[in-house]
Amino acid sequence: MEKLGHQITIATYHIGKEISPEIESRIDVRRIRRWLFWYKKLEAGPDWQKIILDIMLIRKVFFLARTQKPDIIHGHLHEGVLIGWIVQKILFWRKMKLVADFHGSLTGEMLSHGYLKRGLKFGFHAIEKFVNSLGDYAIVSSWEGLAAIESARKNKNCAVVLDGINLDSFASLKSKKEIRQELELPSEKFIIGYAGGLVGNKGIDYFLGAIELILQERKDVFFLIGGFPAQQVQEFIRTRKLEASMRLISPLDYFKLPEVLASCDIAVDPKDSDTRQASGKLLNYMAAGLAVVCFDKENNRNYLGEGGYFCKERSVRSIADGILYFLNHGDEMRKRSEMNKDTAKKFGWNESGKKIDEIYKMVYNK
Repeated sequence: MEKLGHQITIATYHIGKEISPEIESRIDVRRIRRWLFWYKKLEAGPDWQKIILDIMLIRKVFFLARTQKPDIIHGHLHEGVLIGWIVQKILFWRKMKLVADFHGSLTGEMLSHGYLKRGLKFGFHAIEKFVNSLGDYAIVSSWEGLAAIESARKNKNCAVVLDGINLDSFASLKSKKEIRQELELPSEKFIIGYAGGLVGNKGIDYFLGAIELILQERKDVFFLIGGFPAQQVQEFIRTRKLEASMRLISPLDYFKLPEVLASCDIAVDPKDSDTRQASGKLLNYMAAGLAVVCFDKENNRNYLGEGGYFCKERSVRSIADGILYFLNHGDEMRKRSEMNKDTAKKFGWNESGKKIDEIYKMVYNK
């Protein structure tokens, strides 16, 4: 959006890294005060302390909206949309527009993290439906999430804007052999990779179970996992004495992700939760030119087309079978790798940016 001429201010929590000085950007990142200095949770998922953080964030957004007088507030996720709506209504005479940016179901996400008992979901579902109706326009990051947002909005004023990839970061990488040497990875083995959250609702348990099955059948494989929190995977490697067959990179620097993925042959997305979220990791897998094993879901098929192995059932055995299929069919693995790399060109951030830019202009000129 900055490249398209927009001036961006991001209001966010006190945690996280600043934008790298190596990146040419004038994006202004404003953070809330560190009053909850002990709160350092970076992984996805709900936490009751976020209620306090969000109250502080309302104050920060109100200050920025009052002093910077933005044309548009872009609310990210349900809490961001609700905060943007509150500030929009308080400063109603400013006539700021609100674009609501949804990335899945709030209730579904809380259930998948085990944070919400099913008996309470109806109350949260009502809150979610209300938030889904807010904003002058809504965008969703997946095809699976569109219907729920449309049903909550009288004017059906919403559109799918897919996650994107920074294709430039994959364009000038070293060869696979050189990257493996630098990362001290085995050059003679097939490397199967996973990058993302190492929590249950991301499907990490399916992948870890599949690793055990595959190592019973093949000795020419190595598993590379990047993400956090690290404890479960560290314990898995230690208790099963798999140091020679696995590597964990935690945390994984986002800007190191392209070369880590480029060292792999096959990638796995074992996420099975029905939160209607898109899977940004798939796009990075594709840009790295990897054959992909995943569950048979609408979003996965729309991204991958014929480039994926789609597991027919959601099980450890099914994930293992998908990986073994590519290991036993090298030509098919290479074919789908090239197919995915070519398809990834359709999902550059430039395309997503142009679509959001059009929505901004449409909303602003109403």
